[in-house]
Amino acid sequence: MKTRIPELRKARRMSQQELADAVGVTRQTITSIEVGKYTASLELAYRIAHYFDLTIEEVFDFSQSEG
Repeated sequence: MKTRIPELRKARRMSQQELADAVGVTRQTITSIEVGKYTASLELAYRIAHYFDLTIEEVFDFSQSEG
């Protein structure tokens, strides 16, 4: 699944660790989501989107998801 998290973080000049702290996960989780090794749960996707004041669909691209 593609995500806009890296570009959103860079626009705010924030690190993966800062985002992780803000949404209550580890930096490794944010890294894994950004590189496509991990798909965020619905709850985490909501927290990330809410943090950036966006909808889940504006942060995550589901068009390439399997199924």
